[in-house]
Amino acid sequence: MKFRTHFVCQSCGAQASKELGRCHRCSAWNTFVEERVPPTSQQDETRLGLRSSAGAQLYADVEMAQMDRLSLGIDELDRVLGGGAVPGSLILLGGEPGIGKSTLLLQAAAQVAASAGPVLYCSGEESEHQIKVRGERLGIGSAPLYLLAETCLERILDEITRRQPALIIVDSVQTVFSTKLQSVPGSIGQVREAATQLLFGAKSHNIPTFLVGHVTKDGALAGPKALEHIVDTVLYFEGERYQSHRVVRAVKNRFGAVSEVGVFEMTDGGLQPVANPSQLFLAERSAGVPGSAVLCCVEGSRPILIEVQALVSTGAYGNARRTASGIDQHRLALLLAVLEKRVGLNVMGDDVFVNIAGGMTVSEPAADLGIVAAVASSVRNRAIHANTAVFGEVGLAGEVRGISQAALRLREAAQFGFGRCVVPEGNREAADPGGVDIVTVRTLNEALEALIV
Repeated sequence: MKFRTHFVCQSCGAQASKELGRCHRCSAWNTFVEERVPPTSQQDETRLGLRSSAGAQLYADVEMAQMDRLSLGIDELDRVLGGGAVPGSLILLGGEPGIGKSTLLLQAAAQVAASAGPVLYCSGEESEHQIKVRGERLGIGSAPLYLLAETCLERILDEITRRQPALIIVDSVQTVFSTKLQSVPGSIGQVREAATQLLFGAKSHNIPTFLVGHVTKDGALAGPKALEHIVDTVLYFEGERYQSHRVVRAVKNRFGAVSEVGVFEMTDGGLQPVANPSQLFLAERSAGVPGSAVLCCVEGSRPILIEVQALVSTGAYGNARRTASGIDQHRLALLLAVLEKRVGLNVMGDDVFVNIAGGMTVSEPAADLGIVAAVASSVRNRAIHANTAVFGEVGLAGEVRGISQAALRLREAAQFGFGRCVVPEGNREAADPGGVDIVTVRTLNEALEALIV
């Protein structure tokens, strides 16, 4: 049997008839790997998927199917998925090594096995004994949880057909290979083939399936971008290794809200859901210290109160440093330029360090006012009142712009006893939760006057 060969870029999936030093699509160097292409007959077999024998249907004639979601027994994970796993859905979970992906899914597998039926846990990185050791530490009982240490895709699919489990977990998709392809496990072709066949298996058997994905040194999911397009849901597991809390964030969800987050705390007994993240992030806050501000941000549909810390010190070498942890460094540079130009606060020659306490990552524009307030408080060495919370977007002209979901943020601040909130003028119509003094501001100068006496 004669095979053809081609070269595939392991960064973006581009194909070429010969090996190239630099990829013509993504400009990456030395990423082309030779792969063998099976004959056309085998290619057709590998691409057999979901087919409808009835042909096309009129939109108005399609009946709505009521799908009961499968609860995973972990409230925060169910929240991120939109209320549980949809039958037949393919879910990709990515994160740094050692952050707790396998631990979280093993806990979910045990919960589902105890409540809904047998669960198949396929591992290509650990043996059954290694998984059992972790399970004993987590206190997993005698639920019908089946362990399969296998990397061959065809054997995994045969086991799925034989067991018909209520939930499938594959850890990880980069270790799975198909015998129909000649490339090594983890290559572009193998990852795409494994994800596609597992998708067809999940849809045809109507079983929710979790895939664990490796990440690159930049934090992105390893493998082709097509992997994220194939799956129904993409979850990122975030958190610092030396922090006790972890965040699961949805960046794609065909069956729920995007950007929803679930917060967990790492303990000796595994990952425990945190029902009240605001209390966790403000637990060790030092009130009355210059350079500290309380920001009310929104992640998905959940308001969270976090502490923004800033430290401004005189630059020693004439080249000012800008260090940001938990926020975009380019956004910090922009806000410092606005402070310099519109407020007259001289920070261009100083070293500026900004940190989101607790290791949380914030990307929404509503965090601008909290960052600016913390920096100005550190420069003037005057503390912001401990009873005050802020939110608002800062424009290049020094204006404070209104943001969305202001009423939700105000209710969260009121619930935690904050009696004063500095908010944009554009959010004046937000519902007053009662007991909160709402101060509206139009410009950055007004905001700093209201915050720092």
